[in-house]
Amino acid sequence: KAGHEVVIANSRGPESLGELIAKLGPGASAASVSEAARQGDLVIEAIPFGKVHTLPRAELEGKVLITAANYYPGRDGEIDLGGLTESEYLHRLLPKTHIAKVFNTIHWEHLRVEGDTSKTLAERRVLPFAASDVQAESRARQLIEELGFGPLFLGELAQVRGLSEPDDLLYNKQLTLAQAQSLVAAKS
Repeated sequence: KAGHEVVIANSRGPESLGELIAKLGPGASAASVSEAARQGDLVIEAIPFGKVHTLPRAELEGKVLITAANYYPGRDGEIDLGGLTESEYLHRLLPKTHIAKVFNTIHWEHLRVEGDTSKTLAERRVLPFAASDVQAESRARQLIEELGFGPLFLGELAQVRGLSEPDDLLYNKQLTLAQAQSLVAAKS
């Protein structure tokens, strides 16, 4: 909807994506995971957290990576995060990548249908996010707004703790940006 060219990849290979690519239409293509990372100037990963170690490190160097991964021990197995948030852990795996944690607090179906660029930012459904640096923050904010959501920057990757990870204050809540800002301010 936002007019972006997208390259989609999965673990089963580009040939498994034919039906989806046809449905998405012009501007969408399929590639291997490494090729998609190489081609994208902005890369979005939405894989189980237990698989983040399989991301193509060299191809992601210098890129902005938006991670939507959440850690669920029942699905991902026990992972020692060493006291880090999931996104800090990912940044340790990919230290030369600009990382933003986005899209992890919203159900995919809501992401597909609830963006509304006709509303003011304050009236839009909130998408809280954090970033490793200014470049990741800027690109994430721009994408969130283009998709019709209200960006709520929580700060650096460590600052999502207690706010946007599973079972946290903003996780999977249907709130406007204004409502979420009030909740975060009240928690501070």
